[in-house]
Amino acid sequence: MSWSGFKKNVSRGTTTLMMKTGHVERTSDREYEVEERRYRTLESAALRLQKEAKGYLDSLRAMTASQMRIAETIDAFYGDSGATDGVSRSYKQAVEDLDAETVKALDGPYRTTVLEPINRFCAYFPDINECIKKRNHKMLDYDAMRSKVKRLVEKPDKDPSKLPRTEKETEMAKAAYEQLNQQLTDELPQLIDLRVPYLDPSFEALVKIQLRFCAEAYSRMAQVQQYLDASTRDQYASGDLDARVEDVLGQIRELSIAGTV
Repeated sequence: MSWSGFKKNVSRGTTTLMMKTGHVERTSDREYEVEERRYRTLESAALRLQKEAKGYLDSLRAMTASQMRIAETIDAFYGDSGATDGVSRSYKQAVEDLDAETVKALDGPYRTTVLEPINRFCAYFPDINECIKKRNHKMLDYDAMRSKVKRLVEKPDKDPSKLPRTEKETEMAKAAYEQLNQQLTDELPQLIDLRVPYLDPSFEALVKIQLRFCAEAYSRMAQVQQYLDASTRDQYASGDLDARVEDVLGQIRELSIAGTV
């Protein structure tokens, strides 16, 4: 930071402190303040959307990875019985295909149509925030100059040229502040209004990608059903499955090694 920049920061810090103590009057623009609050709401929501959109893809991968681990464990649990009726191997193959084909096939389109547009939208925030910061600095400079003029009017300086010179500097500070203030007041609402038409295609893509994943997951799991015992499905539908489970547990309890359970 240059010496000039350092002095400006110190001066602005002093002005801010004097505003808090009531020694310097703060410029207020209600219209701008409303738009900045709306922008902050948009910024917060967009950054949260960016985080959750990335989290969705990570969660999808984590879920299919977990399914694969479960499938491997079930396959090992069934052992030769699973190999005989094909149920555990079928389930394992289904989740492997879901991970290898469906999730990986959706990765690219999801990044292109959902993640990247959201990331590009959020990439504008640092520049906008810098503009807001600059506007606030110009406001502090203007308020500081107004305070100087007020003091010179109340207590004239020995140098008669100091007041008109300070008034001229105040007008320049006012013009710089008002230019940025008006620009933000005009353009922040435009940015906020553009959020819906910009993100609509990404939202549509998200829905379609979720639909495809769910449809393919359902299709693959449905294929596994043919290997399941038909009587098990019927008992589940009729509500008799609990009795069957209790019967098996009873047989386990009759074993001498399980007699203490």
